[in-house]
Amino acid sequence: MLKKFLAVMVMMYAVVSFAAVDVNKATAAELDSIKGIGPAISAKILDEKKKGGNFKDWNDLVTRVNGVGEANAARFSAEGLTVGGASFKGVAAAPAKDTKDAKPAATTEKKADAKADVKADPKAKKEADAKPAAAEPAKK
Repeated sequence: MLKKFLAVMVMMYAVVSFAAVDVNKATAAELDSIKGIGPAISAKILDEKKKGGNFKDWNDLVTRVNGVGEANAARFSAEGLTVGGASFKGVAAAPAKDTKDAKPAATTEKKADAKADVKADPKAKKEADAKPAAAEPAKK
C-alpha cells in the first residue's frame, strides 16, 4: 500500500514539474523556473509585457524581447514555456525567389559530382577534359 502511494506521489510530482508555464500569465518566479531563463530575461519579458500587453505568439515574443531569439525560444519551449498555450514551432523557411536561382545550384552539384568521378577514375578525367560537363548525355 505504501509503495503504491509513493508511486502515485512521484507521478504527480513529475506531472507538476513538467507543467507548462504560459509567458502571458507567468510571474517572475515562474519564468525563472524555466531552465535558461534567469532574472535578467524574466525582467525583460515582464517589462515588455507591461509596455505592449500580452504576447500574441512566439514571433511576437522573439521580436519584442531583446535576448530571446529563435534558438532560445526553441530551448525555452522545450523546457515548458508557452505563449498563449502554444509551444514554439519555429519559423517557416522562406520560399525560393525564382527558378533561375535553383539552376546554378543544380549545375554546381553536377560539376561537383563530375569532379568526384574524375578523382576516382583517371580514364574519366581524360573524357571530362574532352567533353564539357553540360554536353554530357544523361546516364541511365
